[in-house]
Amino acid sequence: MKCPQCQCGSSRVIDSRSADNGQVIRRRRECENCGHRFTTFERIEVTPLLVIKKDGTREEFDREKIRKGIVRASQKRQIGMDKINEVVELVEKKIRNLGGNEIASQLIGKYVMDELAQIDDIAYIRFASVYREFKDMKAFATELNELLKDGKK
Repeated sequence: MKCPQCQCGSSRVIDSRSADNGQVIRRRRECENCGHRFTTFERIEVTPLLVIKKDGTREEFDREKIRKGIVRASQKRQIGMDKINEVVELVEKKIRNLGGNEIASQLIGKYVMDELAQIDDIAYIRFASVYREFKDMKAFATELNELLKDGKK
């Protein structure tokens, strides 16, 4: 691991801790050349996962896109970053548990909506309005009625 200060390739680990619910190891390092201390994170490399978009194109799975979509849908709502990160983790876990190398973007959206519906109805509707691309008020009203019918308020 190169030191960010002097670019020396020799450092020693002075502390290791589990992070991100045991999915990551946080290591505190010290450069053997200049003594600069820095932090690195080690995570298991997972098999690349491709997302099949609505138009049939494929792109690499990016959990950051899920996070950004949830953050956008949650603006001005009482949903903390910890909860958002938890939803991202749950969605990625569901996707990875399917065991395939490819997944349809529609299924990812469904997983996100399922989680948001349990947390916040407004964030759910906001996310659904973008994800489902409502064409008019009637389609939007239909989704609201389904939400009410399912007892999710």
